[in-house]
Amino acid sequence: MRWSWKIGKVAGIGIYVHATFWLLILFVLYINWTHGRSLATALYGVVFVLVIFGCITLHELGHALAALRFGVQTRDITLLPIGGVARLERMPENPIHELWVALAGPAVNVLIAAGLYVALWWAGAGLNLGEFSWFGGNFLNELMIVNLWLVAFNMIPAFPMDGGRALRALLTMRMEYTRATRVAARVGQGIACLFALAGFFSDPILIFIGLFVWTGAQQEASLPQVHSSVQGIPVHRIMLTEFQTLGPDDLVEHAAEARLAGAQNDFPVVFGDRVLGVVTRDALARTLAQGGPNAHVREAMRRDVPIADPQLSLEQALSLFREGNCRSIPVEDEGRLIGLLTLESVENFLTVQSAMLRSSRRPQAKDRSPDISPPSDTMI
Repeated sequence: MRWSWKIGKVAGIGIYVHATFWLLILFVLYINWTHGRSLATALYGVVFVLVIFGCITLHELGHALAALRFGVQTRDITLLPIGGVARLERMPENPIHELWVALAGPAVNVLIAAGLYVALWWAGAGLNLGEFSWFGGNFLNELMIVNLWLVAFNMIPAFPMDGGRALRALLTMRMEYTRATRVAARVGQGIACLFALAGFFSDPILIFIGLFVWTGAQQEASLPQVHSSVQGIPVHRIMLTEFQTLGPDDLVEHAAEARLAGAQNDFPVVFGDRVLGVVTRDALARTLAQGGPNAHVREAMRRDVPIADPQLSLEQALSLFREGNCRSIPVEDEGRLIGLLTLESVENFLTVQSAMLRSSRRPQAKDRSPDISPPSDTMI
């Protein structure tokens, strides 16, 4: 994920912190300082939040290690202000395996809460689940409450929470995967509506939670159709083979003229057979505005674009679009540029596939021409 910094590695899985996470730390510092007007109170709040995100990291590692048990790798774990994201290469195809992966995260929080309960009991401290404060109190008691809250929230049967994936896994045991996903998504959207409705009469934050759940359910519902459409399709079947390239010493004025002359939005920048980067439409407009038409293409090109292999599956290529946050990916074969894969070409392919699928499902019209074949021996 862009704007993320690596802070460690566990079991071969990189742990990253997104830049926006530090905004949360600053916010906690400010809130705790204004509440207690002391450095100790402010630092207490920061330490408490960091420990909570330590628990969230363990939660995501629970998913990752359970997935690894079933042969599914995890690319990385990123900590965001709203929580953690473990990017699995895919979900296990066996619904039992998917269920275990979904439950592994909350199970980690249950174990943490149980350990904290034992520590409180051993220390002779009173257990109080009814009171919670961000600004002090019993540190272990508050941390145990947060872990229990994480379990309860994540087990809501709605995407993108773990409960939604667990529900989908249970439904898949009784019905086809795509239908199970659709049913689980509708359940999640119903819960999202309840959150939003409750937010109008109580806490407005519930409205945002409802919007978050609704969006997650909608995105998850669309994935199986995309998966079935791109499964087994290699990149070389979809990539563009007729496109224009630029050199690093070309002027952006030349790039702008090429942009206006055709439908191509992004241009690979090459030196010989080597791809140096890609000039995107937005970068071209920005460089024209800042450097003028005599600026060079090298000043506008983006160097960190992913490169695709022609035999790469389209499903894997879609993940490259997300990881690289780009709309065009050069395709190389043995170090030689042979094609350009764009989101537009993928969308066109999916549109055609969808139309062909609808056509195949439509009942064929009966032939009304006179039957001149000889009578059969079928008895009625």
